[in-house]
Amino acid sequence: MAFSTAHSALAALREDLAGEVFAPWDPGYDAARVLFDARADPRPAVIARCAGTADVVRAVRFGRELDLRIAVRGGGHGTAGAAAADGALVVDLGRMRRVTVDPVAGAARVEGGATTRDLDRAALPYGLATTGARARGTGVAGHVLGGGTGWLDRLCGPAVDNLLGVELVTAGAERVRASADERPELFWALHGGGGNFGVVTALTLRLRELPEFSLAVLRYPPGLGPEVVRAFRETFRTGPDELGGAVLYLAGPSAPAGGPRCAAVLTYAGRADRLRDLAGPLRALPHEAGPTGEVPYPAAQSLLDLPPGLRHHGSARCLTALPEEAAAAFCAGGQGLPAATRSRQLLFPQGGAVAAGPAGYPVAWRDAPWAAHPWAVWTDPADDERAVRWVRDACAALEPWSTGAGCLNLIGDEGPERIRAGLGAGNMLRLEKVKRRYDPDNVFRRNHNIRPV
Repeated sequence: MAFSTAHSALAALREDLAGEVFAPWDPGYDAARVLFDARADPRPAVIARCAGTADVVRAVRFGRELDLRIAVRGGGHGTAGAAAADGALVVDLGRMRRVTVDPVAGAARVEGGATTRDLDRAALPYGLATTGARARGTGVAGHVLGGGTGWLDRLCGPAVDNLLGVELVTAGAERVRASADERPELFWALHGGGGNFGVVTALTLRLRELPEFSLAVLRYPPGLGPEVVRAFRETFRTGPDELGGAVLYLAGPSAPAGGPRCAAVLTYAGRADRLRDLAGPLRALPHEAGPTGEVPYPAAQSLLDLPPGLRHHGSARCLTALPEEAAAAFCAGGQGLPAATRSRQLLFPQGGAVAAGPAGYPVAWRDAPWAAHPWAVWTDPADDERAVRWVRDACAALEPWSTGAGCLNLIGDEGPERIRAGLGAGNMLRLEKVKRRYDPDNVFRRNHNIRPV
């Protein structure tokens, strides 16, 4: 397209949008293009920071008219860097963060740019909550539509199990709604299919009462890791669905000289005295107590928060079981955390409402009782290869117990086979047909992509 035509189209977009438009020569462009993962350094052609659904419709039309690649930014938190791209149009939903709670219906309408922090803050005054991401800056829409694990998933199910409705703008710039009663096939595909089918401008989530919530953090010498995993496994063997948590290894400035710090996090939808009883096997080991007691649910969401400007790479493996050999492999990966980084190695239980949820949705990892999540976090570009290799090696060590699936929220770009495994090979043809119906040209491909057939 001729420069003059593109220039005129950009001028018209600036005039039409209630939000802001950034081109590379505009003040504010460099700040607007920054993503959570510092490895990503995209230079989009245009960033359209939308103020509402009408802006999203106009931006999608602009991108299609100029034949631009389109990337969608919700929270901008994904480690794959999919929220922007060189030469692309970025549909930025960062101004669309309103969360409206209906306490009578036990539901919340969440705009497409809202983060976990926004949702938790809005629901807390009503004593309500749902499964949120384990980091407050994570965008709600991406978290939910990719499956969504969190501290409450054993009680409430994965985040997507609580999805009641979706409002989105399709590749044809059409506003549509999807629910169990309206466009049910699209609604089914959105249960795991992520941003493949349009720009999600709002979603409605089921909330549940959470009048009390408790947290316990126990820190251990790193060499005690196998015993910690064993006690953690025992705790969840008989523990109720209200119980959640993780075993994790942490690198960073606070790590002791003997190696990364090992810790156990327990969350409980109930009173702290009951949590102390449930934590008996873990409390029996030599430990140093961290934050413990009844806390607001959003406080647990801040445990794994990290500041912006860091480099990230993560993956996940869902496990068929956690025998001693698998526990040892997990601990070895934790002991091998790259030095001088802020990396983490997490092991969290599934089961409960995760396993009991609807079997028909493309959430192929829900049957796994355990999941491991190596997450490299570092600052120096010279450590890129070392950090990525550690994640790869940590996953390879657990491969003998892997189901092959994994929550797609937790992985970057690992190729089409990993996407197929995460969504379920038996679901792919059906997903591809929905993709053809709503995005036949694969406009929305900056994601864990489903190709139209």
